[in-house]
Amino acid sequence: MTTPWLTVLWLLPIIGAIVVAFVPAARPTIARSIAVGFAAGTLAVSVVLAVLFDSAGDRYQFVEDHSWIATFGARYTLGLDGIGLVLVLLTTVLTPLLLVAGWHDGSRVADYGSRRISHTYMALILLVESMVLVSFLALDVLLFYIFFEAMLIPMYFLIGGFGGSGSFRGLHSGGSGSFRRLHSGGTERTRAAVKFLLYNLFGGLVMLAAVIGLYVVTARPDGPFDGGTFDLRAIADAAASGGLGVDSAVLNALFLGFMFAFAIKAPLWPFHTWLPDAAVQSTPATAVLMMSVVDKVGTFAMLRFCLELFPGSSNTFAPWIITLAVIGIVYGAVLAIGQTDMMRLIAYTSISHFGFIVLGIFAMTGQSQTGATLYMVNHGISTAALFLIAGFLVSRRGSRVIADYGGVQKVAPVLAGTFLVSGLATLSLPGLAPFISEFLVLIGTFGRYGVAAIVATGALVLSAVYILWLYQRVMTGPVREGNETISDLVRRELAVVAALIALLIVLGVYPKPALDVIGPAVQSTIVDSSGGQR
Repeated sequence: MTTPWLTVLWLLPIIGAIVVAFVPAARPTIARSIAVGFAAGTLAVSVVLAVLFDSAGDRYQFVEDHSWIATFGARYTLGLDGIGLVLVLLTTVLTPLLLVAGWHDGSRVADYGSRRISHTYMALILLVESMVLVSFLALDVLLFYIFFEAMLIPMYFLIGGFGGSGSFRGLHSGGSGSFRRLHSGGTERTRAAVKFLLYNLFGGLVMLAAVIGLYVVTARPDGPFDGGTFDLRAIADAAASGGLGVDSAVLNALFLGFMFAFAIKAPLWPFHTWLPDAAVQSTPATAVLMMSVVDKVGTFAMLRFCLELFPGSSNTFAPWIITLAVIGIVYGAVLAIGQTDMMRLIAYTSISHFGFIVLGIFAMTGQSQTGATLYMVNHGISTAALFLIAGFLVSRRGSRVIADYGGVQKVAPVLAGTFLVSGLATLSLPGLAPFISEFLVLIGTFGRYGVAAIVATGALVLSAVYILWLYQRVMTGPVREGNETISDLVRRELAVVAALIALLIVLGVYPKPALDVIGPAVQSTIVDSSGGQR
């Protein structure tokens, strides 16, 4: 009997969440250790999949296909291609690191008066990991949609229940008296969580209408299918050959329904406004989970669903989407420069970086889409490093305001040095991981959309401004009053940061293993100008 590796992969975190929930309330350390253990086990399974994956073999491997809801033609179908593989690895690598980085997150009990709050926090992170993994594996449109929406529930509670006042306390065990100054309290946290939920739920409802519309198209008596289906591969094959047999206006409307939901999740300008508030009001570990993992589901889905199910519509709307992506690149960078809040500044940099990813996807060349896929991975790692280190710093000083800092490198040289390396990765310094992905995106885009590529390239100067200026204000100069007691990274924090920086260096110097698995999958999704596939 063939081992159902993909089912094992996504079920492990759920089992871990259940086990953590049943750990006695008086044993928070045991609960945290169990959570990290299950996350590490999930990582081990993903490594096995990566070793067994054959980049020269079938596009989708380890396929599991079982009847699910026969009445609708929906099936429990999972499969892994090169694009999904690298994002699965990103998710399974980051989750245990985030659990360790946020070891004490959720330990406060002010909001709920429950000693089990730490258990809940760890369990919610494992639930999010599981749902994200299913989203990267699903080959049934309805199955994907359910988990695409379901992940909003644990994310809502992570933001609304564990952010706000004191949300940085768990990162560092020292001092807590000044943390009440970090946020205006539960009201801002709740507002950010509700905004996150409403934006994404609205996008999901629009997508649901498109999913139903797609089913109606496939269920037509004169259509190419024997009854309605949600099978991604079958619908994509029919779409590639022009066999769906419906008016282009219908396909365009369905494409926009899918794209709208993915643009909110990504987030793409102008659907981004929920992100800065949600990131600032979350714990750093939750913010990284959101920006580095959950938001990648949106850009992944653009490749997997928009381009494959609607190749003609993707070409029709590509210039408009590229325009939004370029605006987002410049907009995010400009607003990052103007921020006085360190964490909000980093959140706006992600909006700019997501613009590069979307630009690469819809430029629709092999280089640009390969670069966009690799960019998803590299952005996830670099943002995790930068945001966590900033969180470690804020936890010590008790302030997110940039003007409160200065001279940190003199009292915490390791923290300052790792912050600099992570910042340089964010601005795509050669030799660090984001450089090669950004380079591929720009080179691949230039041949088809030269003006967009030139404007995006010019925005790189802005990224150097916001990162280097941030470092200058926070880390250099004389030690400002109140910064004398800032301590350097402790072993737990250093272990997390060292792992992330090691990945940035390895992928920056030798990205070939990742590119070898991404390339063949990307070639299957490239959409040419006539609306077909090649």
